[in-house]
Amino acid sequence: EERSKKHHLFQGSPQIQLSDQKQKFNKCPTKTGHLSLSRSISQSSTDSYRSVCSESSEDESSPKDKLQKTLKGLSDFCIKNIKQADFGRREIEIAQQEMPALMALRKRAGGEKPLSGAKVVGCTHITAQTAVLIETLCVLGAQCRWAACNIYSTQNAVAAALAEGGTPIFAWRGESENDFWWCIDRCVCADSWQPNMILDDGGDLTHWIYKKYPSLFKRLKGIVEESVTGIYRLYQLSKTGRLCVPAINVNDSVTKQKFDNLYCCKESLLKGLKRTTDVMFGGKQVVVCGYGGVGKGCCASLKAMGAIVYVTEVDPICALQACMDGFRVTTLCEVVKQVDVVITCTGNKSVVRREHLDRMKNGCIVCNMGHSNTEIDLESIRTAELRWEHVRTQVHHVIWPDGKRVVLLAEGRLLNLSCSTVPSFVLSITAATQALALIELFNAPEGRYKHDVYLLPKKMDEYVASLHLSIFDAHLSELTDDQAKYLGIKKQGPFKPTYYR
Repeated sequence: EERSKKHHLFQGSPQIQLSDQKQKFNKCPTKTGHLSLSRSISQSSTDSYRSVCSESSEDESSPKDKLQKTLKGLSDFCIKNIKQADFGRREIEIAQQEMPALMALRKRAGGEKPLSGAKVVGCTHITAQTAVLIETLCVLGAQCRWAACNIYSTQNAVAAALAEGGTPIFAWRGESENDFWWCIDRCVCADSWQPNMILDDGGDLTHWIYKKYPSLFKRLKGIVEESVTGIYRLYQLSKTGRLCVPAINVNDSVTKQKFDNLYCCKESLLKGLKRTTDVMFGGKQVVVCGYGGVGKGCCASLKAMGAIVYVTEVDPICALQACMDGFRVTTLCEVVKQVDVVITCTGNKSVVRREHLDRMKNGCIVCNMGHSNTEIDLESIRTAELRWEHVRTQVHHVIWPDGKRVVLLAEGRLLNLSCSTVPSFVLSITAATQALALIELFNAPEGRYKHDVYLLPKKMDEYVASLHLSIFDAHLSELTDDQAKYLGIKKQGPFKPTYYR
């Protein structure tokens, strides 16, 4: 094995070499997204209808008004309370136990520092699981600065632990819209530091740099994006010839679609709903808007709890899958008067509109499992005749003049991360693909990748999956030479074609 090259990082079976032929990343055909980039600043992660302040147990003052320092005297961060660092560190250590792939990357590649010289600016959920990713990137040689992609999902203690550990982080739970963009700008604009890589979740960081710092955008070595919303934006830039840096679409990798989207949402949906509403699902009527990976996971968990589940879809293939799985496919208008819960999982905008909200029955619960808060048209209910009542953390009653109440969770933002937590093990899979994508883009020779959006190769997907099998004491079978020849593949894989989804 050649150990002198950064790309030949990972020993064992299967062996992966991240810098071989260009065809290892398969260029994804440019799609026409539904989200326009014409607006100067994205609204997808910032619209907030805050009728109350933070929880009373938290310091009400803005972190921007306080000068905090770590034990080493560092002050290049802005978080809620640096004194929570010890508690946050314990949370990170717990997450590490369920994130075997990232810990394996640290062990196998840490000595070679494949990200030495990389300056990664990130905008993701700030949770214990993300902290494991951030600190893994640092072990691999990267310098990191980080902001939050969602104003409600930040775990303040974890942010404190990251800051105490030396990562400049700008995030706290319950940021205002102005705070959100201020934090992103502080990450990008640092004295004597300019990013050369982006790791984004939702596209807001990418869009901010593209609009406000175009010269910096052109000097980037690569972008890694993991959400439907962010991918739409990248494809839109690519389609119009404005994407001047290569990007990797992690969202459409097999490991993201089949594990993070499906299994993560399958387990975390009910957790968020029960924490906020204490609802019992047996016999309840629920409509799930969208039957992609997220919708499939949500429907499976609801069905297992005894709920009566309806599905809305625009894609005939996904609709047929829902039918074959035993769900009735209908339109929201047909069932909105009778359902007890409405869940959006589309990644689109204005899926639940005012005409739907007006027809809902008293006590109907409305929430969103897609990344963006645009799926529920909240602007239509921010009107004088409707009253908003804050009843508990992340729960509002929107009250109509006749006394009808609709229960809105997390102000239309991502339910599972705003109202609960998600499984560390599933996030290990997604985080490992993000780390490998950053390594590949940063180390790729000039000209290997054009200014376009690329998909992960199946070899990399399979490698990430293999890193998680040991925790189950799972043992892979091996093809014989004759079997591999019969199938027309290599004994070590990839076992699926590049177009497999």
